[in-house]
Amino acid sequence: MDLNRKRMNAGITAEDNRSELSAGSTVTLEITAYGSEGQGIARHNGMAVFVPGAICGETVEAEIKKAAPSFAEAKLQKILRPSAERVIPPCPHYAECGGCDLLHMSYAEQLRMKRETVRSAMERIGGFRGIEILPCIGADKPEHYRNKAVFQFANAEKTNKKNLRQVLSGYYEQKSHKLVPVETCMIQNEEAMTAKRIVAEWANLFDIRAFDEKQKSGTLRQLMVRRTESGTMAAIVTTGALPHSDELVSMLKRGLPSLASCIHGINRNPRDPGIGSKTELLFGSAELAETVCGLKFNVGAHSFLQVNPEQTQKLYLAAANALNLTANDDVADVFCGIGTISLLLAQRARSVLGIEAVPPAVKDARRNAKLNNIKNAEFICENAETALPRLVAEGKRFSAILLDPPRRGAEKPALDAIVNSGAERIAYVSCNPATLARDCKILAAAGYSPMSVQPVDMFPMTHHVETVCLLSKLQSKEHIEIEVKMDELDLTAAESKATYEEIREYVFEHTGLKVSYLYIAQVKQKHGIIERENYNKPKSKNAKQPQCPPDKEKVIKEALRHFGMI
Repeated sequence: MDLNRKRMNAGITAEDNRSELSAGSTVTLEITAYGSEGQGIARHNGMAVFVPGAICGETVEAEIKKAAPSFAEAKLQKILRPSAERVIPPCPHYAECGGCDLLHMSYAEQLRMKRETVRSAMERIGGFRGIEILPCIGADKPEHYRNKAVFQFANAEKTNKKNLRQVLSGYYEQKSHKLVPVETCMIQNEEAMTAKRIVAEWANLFDIRAFDEKQKSGTLRQLMVRRTESGTMAAIVTTGALPHSDELVSMLKRGLPSLASCIHGINRNPRDPGIGSKTELLFGSAELAETVCGLKFNVGAHSFLQVNPEQTQKLYLAAANALNLTANDDVADVFCGIGTISLLLAQRARSVLGIEAVPPAVKDARRNAKLNNIKNAEFICENAETALPRLVAEGKRFSAILLDPPRRGAEKPALDAIVNSGAERIAYVSCNPATLARDCKILAAAGYSPMSVQPVDMFPMTHHVETVCLLSKLQSKEHIEIEVKMDELDLTAAESKATYEEIREYVFEHTGLKVSYLYIAQVKQKHGIIERENYNKPKSKNAKQPQCPPDKEKVIKEALRHFGMI
């Protein structure tokens, strides 16, 4: 996470720059708050110190790993006074995997942490004082909830007794491509873990090598397992032809009675983590059936569907109920995906227009409307930033809007068009409390007031949280002007598209190269994305900064294009 996001997550001001902490020092800390990624936050001589693995109310001993001018990052060394909400992580892979980063908390504390994360963002970034944040809607079954799993493969460093190098399966360690072999998982379903084990056994039986990113050799890349009400889908991704495919299908059918689909995808692009555009059906059906909020959907290997069926229904119903639609409402579902919420809203409204930029998703949305015999929903394939302004300019008006943007939030042209659309109510569904709060502040300045804020725990055991915020148009007499300053948000317009950390992660995932924040800042400046004053300035006037090498500049530019920043 970059400096500005750290500052934003902790509510740090200039007066907090009073610490003499240094890397390698050990300090005793009182944990008083949570960061946006579930880290404990303490203050030491006015400086915010982030301590992953610490819980509010604890006294801990921690080693400083990084000391910036306005914050520090520390590693938990010893718990001097534990919280009553601390539990022993029930997963043996907790420390090295890092995927389930809240396993040291009771589930009740996880829900409280997520509620506080949303409250803090709405207050600090949005400027909303005294706003009620409803208790986070928890899961009845917070374990083994995922309906989709993606497993990676790697070749073991050591050979076995037959002088063969075994194929290992599991997850990548956080922010790396180092494989963590796993045999159990707290959040995956049993079918997914069984399929993973079978594919690894098949690979070792027939001496099929995993793809090696460094050597650019090997066959097996990943396995995607999807479970729906009609069975289990296994999609095996390779770099080319799939040897011994009949044997693989036989082994899966024997060991996985729920197998309803087996798909082979070819993906030769090492920068692309997906299934690949070229697929073949090895067994069963190319699509599986699933029901969401009483609606039927056909789900394929490439289809997007929320990974937690139980919580998805709670989230969608919370959004639909918040809008309180009638038969006289015309609704826009912005970033509609495959139309899951659109079709739910269509059952309550006069009409629904879904807007989505991904062509396959729009195609699926139209098919899903026909499947459910819904005739008052239509879908267009266009960026929300261009579609909404165009529609409003043409005279199109909406009484209600469902807004469900990606993590970077909504773009200003889309927000401006929403304001001009005549909408009385907006249900904003967000997976990022920071950008939710930022966009709500902008909408509040235009006359929309947050009426209710409902967090939903879509991803138990992790720090991620979904939120539904209802905004209602204020009456002119009640309208309160709120001045919106981008420096208060700690984000420039360009940075709102992607953070430095997101850019860095994108580059690493797609190229294997590590780039610094300094290099990213230099490339952004070259393309007219102006940084805030004093950002990345050297401490000394005579100091020389390293310049971004051409190869890294190229991949950073690719990332900026990906996020729509240039």
